[in-house]
Amino acid sequence: MRVGLVVEEEGGIRLQKALAQAGVASRRAAEELIGQGRVEVDGQVVTEFGTRVDPAVSVIRVDGERIPPVTAHVYIVLNKPRGVVTTMSDPQGRPCIADYVHDRPERLFHIGRLDTDTEGLLLLTNHGEFAHRLAHPSYEVSKTYVAEVEGNVKPAVLRRLLDGVNLEDGPAQADTVREISSIKGRTLVQITLHEGRNRIVRRMFDAIGHPVKRLTRTAIGPVRRGNLHTGELRELDSKELGQLLDLVDL
Repeated sequence: MRVGLVVEEEGGIRLQKALAQAGVASRRAAEELIGQGRVEVDGQVVTEFGTRVDPAVSVIRVDGERIPPVTAHVYIVLNKPRGVVTTMSDPQGRPCIADYVHDRPERLFHIGRLDTDTEGLLLLTNHGEFAHRLAHPSYEVSKTYVAEVEGNVKPAVLRRLLDGVNLEDGPAQADTVREISSIKGRTLVQITLHEGRNRIVRRMFDAIGHPVKRLTRTAIGPVRRGNLHTGELRELDSKELGQLLDLVDL
């Protein structure tokens, strides 16, 4: 809990205005939310309409859900196609991330990376501290992949991923793993883990004798691919961003 960020007299803006600016509700509807005890500021339920907050630093929740502040920062999710290099420029002239955000006015950078042959979700932002924390292993933000692997994988072999496998740079362990489908000579597997070492999923499947033929990242924490087509991008919605801010303690 943060202390001392709610200002009752001087400074900041009225709470209902902060909620309106964030797109939660009109000021009148925001007053109703406050009066019903559904709004928290820095861990405390607020029922006074005159409460002032600094929306840049106050943690505001409605019905328990974090409400991100209005900010100049942008947070974008791209469904990266296979064959695109995870860089903002490429001296070899290969397709890269910049090709998909060249019309954005902000100076964006990607959070983490996907290898060239891997497709799926990649986050981009102009918020340095957010990017640093989200990529840092100490915050353990989960990532989910769907892997098409060689061979028909037996359940006991899949369990090895949960127990942990030894790689050249140390052990690696999946949080969850399940078979989606299997046909002759191929198995589709969903795997979730919270670390991001280079080519970690491919190396884990190599370690159990089932090399990856195709790999797609389908989720980063609460952010899901949904109906986002390959090569498309969108801004994170308020709920996704609020959950990510909580995950990285911002």
